[in-house]
Amino acid sequence: MSEPIEKPLPPGDNECCESGACNPCVWDRYYAELQDWRMKQHELKQQAESE
Repeated sequence: MSEPIEKPLPPGDNECCESGACNPCVWDRYYAELQDWRMKQHELKQQAESE
């Protein structure tokens, strides 16, 4: 079985400028990493169930 993947951490309090002008924003990057993490967790769960 594969090693667990560490869940991404949300940006710190001072990492977002909250101007709305950044593209991508640190929150955009976080949500993309979180989605990737969730998909990998799902794949690992399916692999474990099939073993």
